[in-house]
Amino acid sequence: MEKWYLMTTVVLIGLTVRWTVSLNSYSGAGKPPMFGDYEAQRHWQEITFNLPIRQWYFNSSDNNLLYWGLDYPPLTAYHSLLCAYVAKIINPDWIALHTSRGYESQAHKLFMRATVLIADLLIYIPAVVLYCCLKEMSTKKKVANALCILLYPGLILIDYGHFQYNSVSLGFALWGVLGVSCHWDLLGSLAFCLAINYKQMELYHSLPFFCFLLGKCFQKGLKGKGLVLLVKLACTVVAAFLLCWLPFLTDEEQTLQVLRRLFPVDRGLFEDKVANIWCSLSVFLKIKAILPHHIQIVISFCFTFLSLLPACIKLIRQPSPKGFKFTLVICALSFFLFSFQVHEKSILLVSLPVCLVLSEIPFMSTWFLLVSTFSMLPLLLKDDLLMPTIVTTMAFFIACATSFSIFEKTSEEELQLKSFCISIRKYLPWFTFLPRVIQYLFRMSIITIVLLTLVTVTQDPPQKFPDLFSVLVCFVSCLKFLFFLVYFNIIIMWDSKSGRSQKKIN
Repeated sequence: MEKWYLMTTVVLIGLTVRWTVSLNSYSGAGKPPMFGDYEAQRHWQEITFNLPIRQWYFNSSDNNLLYWGLDYPPLTAYHSLLCAYVAKIINPDWIALHTSRGYESQAHKLFMRATVLIADLLIYIPAVVLYCCLKEMSTKKKVANALCILLYPGLILIDYGHFQYNSVSLGFALWGVLGVSCHWDLLGSLAFCLAINYKQMELYHSLPFFCFLLGKCFQKGLKGKGLVLLVKLACTVVAAFLLCWLPFLTDEEQTLQVLRRLFPVDRGLFEDKVANIWCSLSVFLKIKAILPHHIQIVISFCFTFLSLLPACIKLIRQPSPKGFKFTLVICALSFFLFSFQVHEKSILLVSLPVCLVLSEIPFMSTWFLLVSTFSMLPLLLKDDLLMPTIVTTMAFFIACATSFSIFEKTSEEELQLKSFCISIRKYLPWFTFLPRVIQYLFRMSIITIVLLTLVTVTQDPPQKFPDLFSVLVCFVSCLKFLFFLVYFNIIIMWDSKSGRSQKKIN
């Protein structure tokens, strides 16, 4: 009883923080003619409500794709349509075809913010609470874990400040993680299919799901129960996709147009300032100008595939919930760093699985989640969200520091580096300083984050380099993400316990 009382309190704290952030500005507020993501979501409600479904993804006089054309999968479109029906009841002007373009008012802002909160409350927050309750730890730790996850500033600032519905796709993905980790494989697969059909960026998580479930099938034996499970999983995935895509499968051109909208490879290697390897390298080497477009695609694919391959192979050979979660981190981070057409907000896809291992490696997880929020600083400043960023980041850091005593958990064992260090000491007996190096890097990282934030906020960049501070934020964040990619790979490749502890999954 006490646990649920405390969990309810934690959820109320999370909701209060979310709604407080929502009182601030949003993407593109008062900035015609394109406005921002807030207007994009409103415009999709306008289009889905007023146009027949076969026109949603096609350019026309009523649907100018250059003005926030729909470029997310069908489930997002259906969600927009559902919101539009509610908007029609409250105020038809909000979704009137053509005349509602750029509509802004306090009442409409309240409505839009409420749609995010309701979706969060129905999908993401229950998944977080259930995930924490199912973990084998004390009630106090479960509540603390839920509090820290719900206070993660990156997701709150993007969904309730900038304005998006990331909590929907991330919530479905988390339900998927819960399902396959608790042997509800069909339900987990269905939930993850919904995540992909809401936002195509959930493909960042697809390989770990595939490898984990395939590894389970291999362990059960592909001539017996494993084959049955494989067929059931295949049927579940096909059925889920057919159900979501049914209105768009009426003819080939309709299907191809939706796919072209979902995967716009013509846009280029990256957009804006994003803390991945290609944007960072472009400071020194103009990759977009030097390499042909198709070569850029091939190179990004190769780097992405090679960086995630070792972890995926190990997950197939030794499927375990622990290995699954860490492989989710590695694959999502590999996609973010090396793949084609990455946005700065895609770091949230890495942050979700990092939140799931927060109680296992609190020091490194907290550090990563702080860096992930910092990497979006240029976007958050553009939306006038400086104060919410500072307050939510401080609240999250204090919650993690007090709940998990992160500064006391930096030994080789608590960083999950003991196996790695022992193997290195076979050849270098004096290799005992790694925890101290990591603590030093953490302190330097925090100092860099604080200084760069202060400089960006208080100083004007040189006229010759107007993007200097944004580029520095992205470059510094990218270096840290590369460090984390190495760190999480070390955990996976030197972890022998996950395979043994999950010897039988049936």
